[in-house]
Amino acid sequence: MKKILFAASECVPFIKTGGLADVVGALPKEFDKKEWDVRVIIPNYRTIPEKYRNNFEYVTHFYMDVGPLIRNQHVGIMKYELNGITYYFIDNLEYFGGEKAYYDTRTDVERFTFFCKAVLSILPVVDFRPDLIHCHDWQTGLIPVYLKTEFQANPFFWGIKTMMTIHNLRFQGVWDIKTMKGLSGLPDDLFTPDKLEFNKDANMLKGGIVYSDFITTVSNTYAQEIQTAYYGEGLDGLLQARDQSLFGIVNGIDYALYDPKTDKALYKNYTVRSYKKGKAENKAALQEQLGLEVNPDKYMIGLISRLTDQKGLDLVRYAMDRLIDDNTQIVVIGTGDPAYEDLFRWYASSCPGRVSANILYSDDLAHKLYSAADAFLMPSLFEPCGLTQIIAFHYGTVPIVRETGGLKDTVIPLNEFEDTGDGFSFTNYNGDELINTVNYSKYIFFEQKKLWDNMVKRGMKKDLSWSVSKKRYEELYNTLIGR
Repeated sequence: MKKILFAASECVPFIKTGGLADVVGALPKEFDKKEWDVRVIIPNYRTIPEKYRNNFEYVTHFYMDVGPLIRNQHVGIMKYELNGITYYFIDNLEYFGGEKAYYDTRTDVERFTFFCKAVLSILPVVDFRPDLIHCHDWQTGLIPVYLKTEFQANPFFWGIKTMMTIHNLRFQGVWDIKTMKGLSGLPDDLFTPDKLEFNKDANMLKGGIVYSDFITTVSNTYAQEIQTAYYGEGLDGLLQARDQSLFGIVNGIDYALYDPKTDKALYKNYTVRSYKKGKAENKAALQEQLGLEVNPDKYMIGLISRLTDQKGLDLVRYAMDRLIDDNTQIVVIGTGDPAYEDLFRWYASSCPGRVSANILYSDDLAHKLYSAADAFLMPSLFEPCGLTQIIAFHYGTVPIVRETGGLKDTVIPLNEFEDTGDGFSFTNYNGDELINTVNYSKYIFFEQKKLWDNMVKRGMKKDLSWSVSKKRYEELYNTLIGR
């Protein structure tokens, strides 16, 4: 039996702020339980729903020093089984008893430095010795560092491999070296340019990249992009140096959660054979719910996103007046930069019946929009993988994307002469290209109905489940653990 431990800051269904939680929640379930024992460890946040928390099993607790600034901290271990997967939760009220998963950088650097050391410290206590620890994002970046340094004094940890998955390189866990030494207890010789030092500060993600055996990121294109100065966020040189150990694997989606045939959030369920009727009913019901003009002939564009520059919303702002016309409706779901929240509220009030601004995150409403919209807009500046376009395909909704990262890897642009492709894309980060691409999609939608329908069907039939990506992870795991 091969043993893998996933370490992360969030995991569906317990806690979610972004796509990371979907990955850590869905991927472990995919492995054959006869061959793989995959377990997950996350913090025991107070915000985890009570229906789970109330059933957690207390294992034990102990006290642990991390560095001079983190002394004698309580490490509680809770355990829970769901869908055949064992989950461990690191319990510490001071660090994880608040109202949110994340706070400011200084606070989070301390909380997750503690978490990294606690992850390794509990393993002998719970009698689980993984062959490999799969670390996700900067919050787990010090696990490979501790494993290869301080914990090597204990034979229990000898030979454990590590893999670091970068979900978004922009977030790295950077703070000043003096504080980081005090928090982590790591020795001076680790804070050098070839290890944790980064622009005279200390960088947790960099530590993970330097010390892990393999690095993965969430699409092939993003794995190439982050080795360039434009996308590399200051780590492009290091990632180039580790190119032979860097792999891109596109995320999948959990078809149990995202299936128009069974999705309970939808007004009407449908399949690839009944999608026309199904999508029409969902569109009419959502138009009514959101106060839009109820009209099957309107071209409905959905946008579900964090409202930030990264998601290309400066292009949307530039293009908005020309995107909205008598035949088009735009539905936005998301929160983020107050300037973008206000922008969409303003358009919703000044274009009633055409624009709906839902400045919130509602899973229920998101599912309804996937089924109702004709097209989905993702003009991202950079996008490591992107799940929205993958989900949209499955619901028969055509993605309109910028060619970057996972968007480039998953969306095949329409070739109307050969009747191939399943979406629309543009290359340059440019508002006029965005407008031209959306207008082209409208032309196909209104004037070339057969081409549009064929695109929808191709998108719905794509296999973007985890079963494909899982095979790549298995290959890498087997390579590392040599079995």
